[in-house]
Amino acid sequence: MSIIKDYSLWEEGLRKILWAKRFMPVLDQIRKDYIDKKPLSGVNVAISVHLEAKTANLALLLKDLGANVYVTGSNPLSTQDDVAAALVHEGVEVFAKRGATEEEYFYHLEKTLENDIELIIDDGGDLTYLLHTELENLSDRIMGGCEETTTGIIRLKALEKEGKLKFPMIAVNDAYCKHLFDNRYGTGQSTWDGIMRTTNITVAGKHVVVAGYGFCGKGIAKRAQGLGARVIVTEVDPVKALEAYMDGFDVMKMEDAAKIGDIFITATGCRDVIRYEHILQMKDGVILANSGHFNVEIDIATLEEKALKKYEARKNIQGYVLENGREVFVIAEGRLVNLAAADGHPIEIMDMSFAIQALSSIYVAQNHEKLERKVYNVPGEIDRFVAGVKLKSLGIEIDRLTFDQEKYLESWEV
Repeated sequence: MSIIKDYSLWEEGLRKILWAKRFMPVLDQIRKDYIDKKPLSGVNVAISVHLEAKTANLALLLKDLGANVYVTGSNPLSTQDDVAAALVHEGVEVFAKRGATEEEYFYHLEKTLENDIELIIDDGGDLTYLLHTELENLSDRIMGGCEETTTGIIRLKALEKEGKLKFPMIAVNDAYCKHLFDNRYGTGQSTWDGIMRTTNITVAGKHVVVAGYGFCGKGIAKRAQGLGARVIVTEVDPVKALEAYMDGFDVMKMEDAAKIGDIFITATGCRDVIRYEHILQMKDGVILANSGHFNVEIDIATLEEKALKKYEARKNIQGYVLENGREVFVIAEGRLVNLAAADGHPIEIMDMSFAIQALSSIYVAQNHEKLERKVYNVPGEIDRFVAGVKLKSLGIEIDRLTFDQEKYLESWEV
């Protein structure tokens, strides 16, 4: 039995789902290719991804391919209750409510997994975590799954390194069509969408500090630059730091950037990137936002403990009065800003990412008996298929190698 906030919201949720579907040609092509084959027939699939309209289209696609689908969220503030209601209306079981407490959130994850789940689609690794801890007894049924995010893959590889990973997982985040487009263009646009619609302030001319220069950080920094900001990058990796410098950005330590920045955005996948010691150095009125998966990149716990006062400065913006009299503002409790304060990545971007999820799920279902308990890269043919369908939907044609060219590229002779 589903656990949602309000079933009566389903009509508005369905409108959102149908709107997104119009802009998801890759998922539509997969549906056409596999609808008669039903490659997931009878497979119980658990999805823990940010529960909004694009995710709903992935869930409905898997249902059309024969799966029994059970959906929960991957962040309490990213669930859209009307979309959850619409999925229930469409015959999918859902366990999620926006604004759930941490206890409720994990209860929803547990209820999702208590359905004889065989295949998981994870975002951040919470399903995987439960299947290796409290619900370890359910892991024997798992044939494998897919992981959407950098954070989740870090957790998976840690399990694999310790020899504790209980089933094969596909690192969807590392597919070219994921990190090149989703992480860079998707995160870049949606992060600023969340910040700008929540704050309604000008970006041009401000000092924007981007912590982390992976693909997500690159996208955020480039969009900030395009909006007229003066961009500072902080990094721990010397290669990425040098790349940021070569891309035209200032690079410095957080302790130095803290004194300069007007807007701070974390995108590292690590914890305590902005610590209280940094916050005390910041100017009055700075804005803090996190674009990493978990709300640990900004040390909110210490800020809550030591601030003299906390108040709601504006909807979804928490104001803190510091002991030095200055104020700082945190968007969406330091949670994933593009989903907790906006609608997430653009539809067309997630069309590609969810296509990789769907095809990788089919791959696991068809090959799980010969897969080891390891983290696997997405098969190259899946990446190329997704890119090819996307190009076709855009009306773009590209060259093909001739027979002689293929032979030349495969030979060591001139």
